[in-house]
Amino acid sequence: MSTPRTIASQPLTREAFAPFGDVISAEGADSFPINDGRTERFHALAAVETLGENADAIISIFRGQPLEPLVIELMERHPQGSQAFMPLGDTPYWVVVAPPGEFDPARICVFRVEAGQGVNYRAGTWHAPLLPVGRDADFLVVDRRGAGDNCDTVNLEPPVLPA
Repeated sequence: MSTPRTIASQPLTREAFAPFGDVISAEGADSFPINDGRTERFHALAAVETLGENADAIISIFRGQPLEPLVIELMERHPQGSQAFMPLGDTPYWVVVAPPGEFDPARICVFRVEAGQGVNYRAGTWHAPLLPVGRDADFLVVDRRGAGDNCDTVNLEPPVLPA
């Protein structure tokens, strides 16, 4: 393995993450009251994409383990559907992404995501596997189920070290 390339992280904001998908957070989102004013609905925080024949959206829980040491050697993409991750606890996590299309290691971005923020990767967005910080963490995941190959991977050379 060659020496990892360090990539500085940036805060997760809707604007910074827009090329890769959606930020799922009530903070700063449009909302309106429902249920006789007893509930505030933060509406349409992300769009679920399911492409291809016989595809539907499913909801799962993923339990991720921290990667120690934090060296990213692999990225993946799902060309036939979006994939949303919403943490179910208070554990921060890393998001390492690159734009859809042919993989370009020069375009990798790193985000440190705080508790209460989720992400929705657009179809085809390259991303690292689940990366909770410091301890195991559960995530509610919305993604595609259906026919066809929906996972491409690429090995990183050199690997990436989030900072």
